[in-house]
This record gives sequence, structure tokens and C-alpha cells, in this order.
Amino acid sequence: MLNVEGRPVYGAEHNQFRDTVRRFLEREVAPHYERWERQGVVDRSYWDACGAAGLLCPTVSEQYGGLGLDFRYNAIIGEESGYAGVLLPSMLQSDVTVGYIERYASEEQKRRYLPKMVSGELIVAIAMTEPGAGSDLQGIRTGAKRDGGEYVINGSKTFISNGQTADMVIVVVKTDADAGAKGVSLILVEADRPGFKRGRNLDKVGQHSADTSELFFEDVRVPAGNVLGAEGAGFAYLMNQLAQERLSIAVGAQGAAQRAFDEAVRYAKDRRAFGKTVFEFQHSRFSLADLKSKLQVGWAHLDWALDRHVKGQLTAAEASAAKYWHTETQWEIVDAALQLHGGSGYMNEVLIARMWRDARVQRIYGGTSEIMREVVSRSI
Repeated sequence: MLNVEGRPVYGAEHNQFRDTVRRFLEREVAPHYERWERQGVVDRSYWDACGAAGLLCPTVSEQYGGLGLDFRYNAIIGEESGYAGVLLPSMLQSDVTVGYIERYASEEQKRRYLPKMVSGELIVAIAMTEPGAGSDLQGIRTGAKRDGGEYVINGSKTFISNGQTADMVIVVVKTDADAGAKGVSLILVEADRPGFKRGRNLDKVGQHSADTSELFFEDVRVPAGNVLGAEGAGFAYLMNQLAQERLSIAVGAQGAAQRAFDEAVRYAKDRRAFGKTVFEFQHSRFSLADLKSKLQVGWAHLDWALDRHVKGQLTAAEASAAKYWHTETQWEIVDAALQLHGGSGYMNEVLIARMWRDARVQRIYGGTSEIMREVVSRSI
């Protein structure tokens, strides 16, 4: 169990919410997670349970059916799921996609979509990456051409989280191929639109329960009213929202790193070799001391970042630095924890093996560590 005593960013009301999250994970996730891993997708009933428990999109205001809370409540879900060693598909909705609807949608769009996102009735994904465009979003080729009162979309996307289950996708498109960043727009595409097709559920190294898909758009027609915000403003919207997405990844990384460390300590104190426990070897103790020191720094930094984000002060460079540092630290700690487990750590049935597999992509999605360095360097 995560020790949150004395963390200045949280109060009593947050601790009560954390208890709710922990009970939910024990009741609605833990009994099913291994099956979800095998089937490659989380049951739709999970989304209903998540909505019923008030754990979907907690920042949505009460007028649209939400709780009207701040991002610290999202962070509690992220910390606890990371510590539990599970990946919740709902976090993409709560931490990423709902923000686009809250901030840029018309009033009519908000009334139509937000209550269903809060209840779990509507799963919303976002499609940025393409086979030929990853971190460089200006390089996308999926286009949307205006035809009277509609847009006609053609192109493809890949590595789309929740792609198999999404009811609607926020699609990043070029509405003006010659305008660079100013030609990028966001368009809402319902999954039942003719011409919208899902590809295969991609076979990944880790995070097996998270459906990740290819998406195809062949003359998909949507009303002009499906544009999110202003045409041509999509790139600016993406840049504005990426800070929270990257902080969200950092939050989960820190929780997972703490669990990996705790698993390593437990195993080292239990496993015996050459007449004593693995923990009694100086190398093991010093290795764990190094990791504990980094975790101490990590939790202090995370609280600082959360406080700044809630106050609207976290910069893009700071969020990128957080994503970079916490995911790199997660990988270091998870890898060291697996090493301390010895041969048993390489067995898929052991939690640390799954955490090791799942951690690798953290340094890639949401912006690679290399891109995070580039973003931070621009602020120097």
C-alpha cells in the first residue's frame, strides 16, 4: 500500500477518495486482470463500473454530470493503479480525451458527450500517430476536405489506445495541407460512420490488456459541426493538452516504480542464498538504498508538479521534464527489481515480470525521452 502520510499536496478528502479507488481496484480490476491480459482488451462492464463508482473524468463539472474536482483526484487514480501494477484504459479518457471536450468543444457538444463520458457509456480515443508520423505531429498525412456542410476524411492512424473499444475518436487531420501547423484540425468521428474501419488489435511487448489499434478512414463523412474548436487550431490545442498527458504518465510511472521497489524488498528479505537472505548481501542493500533515494526525490518532485499543475502554473517544459525523469526512473527501478528477483523475476507469472514489460513503452508514448530532452532544452 502506498504511504501517503505527510504529502502536502493531499488532504483528508483526497485520502477518502484514495480509499474508494483502492476498494474499486480490489473489487472490479484485480479479479479480472489476468483474463483481460489474455484477451487483449478490458471488458466493457469495467467502464460501467468505473462510471458508477465516480472514477471516470472527475474533473468534469457538475452541470455535465461530473464531480467538478481538480487533477489531484486523477493523480490518485494514476498512483494507485500504477502501484497495483495494472493499466486502466479509463485513464486515457479521464486524463487526456475529456480535456479536449471540456476545453474546446461547443456547448452543444459538451452537453451531448460529457455526461456519457462520465458514466462510461461513451469511450473516446484520440488518434494522433500515423505510420509515417509519430512525435512530429506536423508530419501527419490524414486529411479532411470540406465538401459543403461536411468534411471527408481519408487516411490512417496507428498505435491508437482504446482503438478497438472507442465509440468516438478525436482525429488529428490536415484541413490545409499547405499551412503547416496552422493546417491541423481536430475532428470528432463516431465509430459507426461509414468508411471508418478498425484494424487489428496490435500485438505489443507489454500492456497486453490495453487494446491498441490501427484505424482507417476511407471517405468518412462527418458534419462540419464535428470540428472540435476552430478549424486550423488543432496543433495549438494538442500542445496545450500535452502537458497534462505527460504529467499523467509521470504519475503512473512513480506509483509503479514504488511497487517494483517494494516487491524487490519483499523478495530480497525472503529469498535465501548461501545461508543468508539476499537482503543481507551488501550489494543488495546498497542497490535498494540507491533506489529508495530516487523514490524519495521522485515523490517530492511529483507533489511539486501536481501543485503547480492544479494552480495552472506547470509549463510544457516542466511537464516534459517530469515525464522524462519519472519514466526513466521507473525503468531503472523496475529493471533493478527484476534483477534482484533472479530467475523468478523472468517468469511471466511473477508480478515484476509484467511490470517490467509494461514499463518499457512509458519512455516512448506521450513523447519519447529523446523528444522530452528536446522540449526541455528549448527552455534553457
